[in-house]
Formats: sequence, C-alpha cells, structure tokens
Amino acid sequence: MSYNTYGRQRPASSSRSTGRSFGGRPSGGRSSGGSGRAKFAKQYINPSRFIQAAKPAAEVVEYVPTHHFADFEYNQLLKDNIASKGYVTPSPIQDQTIPYGLAGKDIVGIANTGTGKTAAFALPTLHRLMEDKNSKALIMAPTRELAQQIEDELRSIAKGSGLSSAMLIGGSPMGPQLRDLRYNPNVVIGTPGRIKDHIERGTLNLSGFNIITLDEVDRMLDMGFIADIRFILDKLATPRQSFFFSATMEPKIEELIRTFTNDPIVISVKTGVTSDSVEQNVVEYGGTHEKIERLHEILNSEEVGKTLIFDETQRSVERLSDELLARGFKVNAIHGGKTQGQRQRALKQFRDNQINILVATDVAARGIDIVDITHVINYTTPQTYDDYVHRIGRAGRAGRTGSALTFVGR
Repeated sequence: MSYNTYGRQRPASSSRSTGRSFGGRPSGGRSSGGSGRAKFAKQYINPSRFIQAAKPAAEVVEYVPTHHFADFEYNQLLKDNIASKGYVTPSPIQDQTIPYGLAGKDIVGIANTGTGKTAAFALPTLHRLMEDKNSKALIMAPTRELAQQIEDELRSIAKGSGLSSAMLIGGSPMGPQLRDLRYNPNVVIGTPGRIKDHIERGTLNLSGFNIITLDEVDRMLDMGFIADIRFILDKLATPRQSFFFSATMEPKIEELIRTFTNDPIVISVKTGVTSDSVEQNVVEYGGTHEKIERLHEILNSEEVGKTLIFDETQRSVERLSDELLARGFKVNAIHGGKTQGQRQRALKQFRDNQINILVATDVAARGIDIVDITHVINYTTPQTYDDYVHRIGRAGRAGRTGSALTFVGR
C-alpha cells in the first residue's frame, strides 16, 4: 500500500496487497521486540539520589530559529503536508539539522528526547526518496513503540507521495513483514533484533539502502544492541548518508560514529540532562498495605495529572493495574507480555486522555514519547541509576516541569 492511501491494512491473506502504508498497525506475537539487555543484579542506589529540585525554566535561554519550515528547499508536497500539520517554526534540532540533511551530509545530533528529532531526519530523507527513486532508507529505533511513533510521523509528512514502507519489529508476526518486503519498500523502519532476523533469513537485502538513521543510539547500546547494529551497518550501501541521534556521547557511540560515518556534522542542542526539568522526591512506606494506600493518596492529589508508574515485573504491573482499576482509577498496563496490538491500544488511550495512568515495566516503556506526562512514579526502584534517569525523563518535556516520586521502604 502506498502513502496515497491510509485505510486499514489489508489482511495478510490478501493476494492483492501492494505494500504497507506508514499507517498500518502490526498485531499479534508476544516478543519484546528483539534481543535486549541481559538481566543483572539490581544496583544499590542511595535514596538521596532520588531527591532533587527542578531547575527553573527561566534558566534556559529561548532559542531563536534561523529558518521557518517554508524556507527549507524540499519537495513541495512535503512542504504542504508540513504546513497542514501546523508546523511553522522548527525546533532547534530541526532548524540546524534539516539544511545539512538536505545537502546530503552525515549528521550526529545530540539532543534530549522529545525535541523533534523525527522531523529533523524525516524531511531530508523523504525529500531524497522522492527526488531519487533509486534511494532507500533504513530507520532503526530501540523499541517497537518508538518505531511505531516514527512511522506515524513519516506517514503524515509523506501523505500522497506514493512512497511505501515496511515495519520490522518484534511482537508482530513474520508473515505480513515478509509480504511487505517483497514489494520493495522505499523505507524500512524497525528494531535491530528483528531487522537482523530478516537479514539472516535472506528476506532483507540492505545493499541498496543508502540512507540510514539510528534514533536514540544511546538507548540501543544500553539495551545490548551494539553487535546487532554493527552487523546491520556493515550490510548497507556505500556511499550513504547517515543520521545518528543520541542524548549522550559515550566512547562506544563515538567509536560507532567514527567507523560508519564520513566527516559528520555534529549538532548539539542539548540544554542539560533530561532530569533537570523534573522535581524529584521520595515516598517512604512501612509495608505493602501502606505502600498502596500512599500511592492511592498521591494519585488522588489535584496536582497529579497524566502519570506513568513503573513496576518491576510483568506480573507486578498487571497486579498493580488491576488494583488501581478496582479502586476506580482510569488505568491500563503495558509490558512485554502484551501483544503489540494491546500495547498500542494502551498507549493510544494514554495519549488521548481516555486513561490518565499507565503502569509499565522498563522495557515496555522505552521509547514512549508523550509530552504531557506530569508525574513519573517509581513504585519499585529501577535496576540502575541510568534507568532511573531515563524513567523520570518522560515527565517535564517540551518546556514543562515534571515530577518524579520514588517509593522507598523505611
């Protein structure tokens, strides 16, 4: 199915399908989205590290963009679609990345999550695909939720272009993916584990792909995907254009960039660590009964809006979600044991304010990008302090101040 049509995806049994639109919804399967990080013993974190005041937004100097979206030299159809979405002024990462991307440069973008990175690489990529029919793009993300969000954004920007895509993620059956790949899509979006699976099966040949995007590189490395990423990048065409986006620049990321890019333009718009905009505190409790009652009290507070609650296991997430539902809260759960369809429905309910509480495991919550989350609650402490920072970074986005509360036993 091309980007000209946006109805429901045809069933896998249909012999008349001609590819996959960006808007199709994969379903079925119970995989967590490919190989991930091995489980380690939980790191001790001193509770004092969970207490920190948010830095006032006034400390951040307002960015004055050099361009408007209408100023960039890209395909008119894309320009019209951008205007119809109400996009006028680009964010800092978009303002600085798009001109170099349109010029064909390799780009390394250092930016916090939720700063508009998708459009920063989507516009140059889609423009090139429309101008050069021999070009193909591969986009990799750490989780199937983030891959789905990228697909949704590309779909809206590329509406009416005739371009087609394939979505390769775990938690989705192979059949529809194999069918979509047979129609030679312009764009392949997916997670490293499932992309590697297709390469090894011989169902995905990357030798003609000359545009590559790695979104949230630091998260992919943190989840244990480094070997898969190197394996995949080795299969791509040369020369190629590369977009690497990360919130941090660690030695492993620098080495990856040196190996797989050509004299990249480095664009850093990071204004501080993601947790700077989050008010952080602890909630002490003396036992299981007091713990759930304290949570109930917090969720009933007027200042608590859209809330993401982290618990440790799939079973504990389900148990807590059921308990909160029985207490009258609008809540759903998301974890690796859910099908992709169930996870997408829960996220849509959360995004559309049909529910205001989402209970999640760390793995399932990676890649969630919902700007109006007011509170993150760590019902159980994370495995590592880095995990803690990534958890609470889902509050306080887009210039807002968020809150994070961590339950600590007395």
